[in-house]
Amino acid sequence: MVFLALVASHSDIDLETVARLSAGADGVASAVLDGTTPVSGAVVLSTCNRYEVYCEAPHAAEIPAARQAVIEQISAASGLPEDQVSQALETKTEHDAVSHLFAVGAGLDSAVIGEREIAGQVRRALIDAQATGTASGALVRLFQTASRTAKDVGARTALGGRGLSIVSVALDLSEDLSGTTSWAGRNVVVFGTGAYAGATMARLKERGATNIFVYSASGRADAFVASRGGTAVDDDSLALVLREADVLIGCSGGGVRIDAAELQSLGRGGRPLVAIDLALTHDVDPDVATLEGVELITLESVRMAAPAEQSAALTQASAIVGEAAEQFAGEQRQRSADAAIVALRKHTQHVLETEVEKVRAQHGCTAAAEEVEFAMRRMMRQLLHVPTVRARELAADGRQGDVEEALATLFGIELGTPASATSEPGAAAAGVQQGNDASAACPVSRGA
Repeated sequence: MVFLALVASHSDIDLETVARLSAGADGVASAVLDGTTPVSGAVVLSTCNRYEVYCEAPHAAEIPAARQAVIEQISAASGLPEDQVSQALETKTEHDAVSHLFAVGAGLDSAVIGEREIAGQVRRALIDAQATGTASGALVRLFQTASRTAKDVGARTALGGRGLSIVSVALDLSEDLSGTTSWAGRNVVVFGTGAYAGATMARLKERGATNIFVYSASGRADAFVASRGGTAVDDDSLALVLREADVLIGCSGGGVRIDAAELQSLGRGGRPLVAIDLALTHDVDPDVATLEGVELITLESVRMAAPAEQSAALTQASAIVGEAAEQFAGEQRQRSADAAIVALRKHTQHVLETEVEKVRAQHGCTAAAEEVEFAMRRMMRQLLHVPTVRARELAADGRQGDVEEALATLFGIELGTPASATSEPGAAAAGVQQGNDASAACPVSRGA
């Protein structure tokens, strides 16, 4: 089992390309698990400034085929040519993929270093994948560990106390542009009802905003404000609300777009407006910045204005992420020894059952035969103890190949080959079944 991550983020490409890659993001994981690809699990992490697909493949040799399968599905969903998708996505495998996800979850790869929203987005990505059945067991462990690591970074470093986020930095910029830190009495219109809109509402309330209006093109505004507060806006009342707005925050990314001409036609009379566009696909027409009295804040604005974190806090956070990634890798390597251990136990079980059957055939269900069988099973357990422990230790040190080579050399056991290949045809399965049948006829009171 190997991890593969295909990554497109603000760090490497423009946000327009990230937005185009994200089109149809929800269906990529399911599509790539159609049974025709080597991908055995997939989780998609799609946020306002990144699009990442995490996959599990059975072997390192399958990574190129798995990568191509994901690229084909993203291309089909987004409408972008496969070569453009391939160039836009950075490929990370194994330890690099693990380390990257842990850093992302901890906010170390964000436009605003240490932001806290991303940790929730990582959790939701896993929840969504589990709901649709695309998350394999290994990916579940990976994302759960990433979430725990994010909590550790927040609890053990100064980054956790800053409370920074893309939303908070955008609101700081808004205060600078409007010349006031008071939100009381200001009319704020929020576009969207998703998780990002929910985070925006929370930050606005923290700053004392009370006049918050929420619009959703999908008609979910009433349900949204019922649990989070604010006033729902429908199509009929939207124009009136926008005419009196002081701050407009777009975070829907659902195709709703505030056009410059439409905004101008509302007759605002040059009333000051700060438009904050946090949607990757743009809720606000960039041309609104040309209108009198309108200031536009975008994700690029936020990235440029994000404060630099103290080097000490970043160093400490990076160390926590690195340690967590190393520990996770060690645990995964130990798990990789399980297949070898199972193969060895099947082999020895076959040998044991063959010899036990000989004893039963010769001596029947006598006390002496029972004692011999009990002693043989106890001896086999003792003989397997040290090889089992050593196999896990070697795997943890990255020497899984040594374990597999030893099994092949000493016992003729090839992983991925049926157990019967190391003995007489059908003997392994037959031996176990015969042993079970014999045990049923002649039970062992102190047996295995």
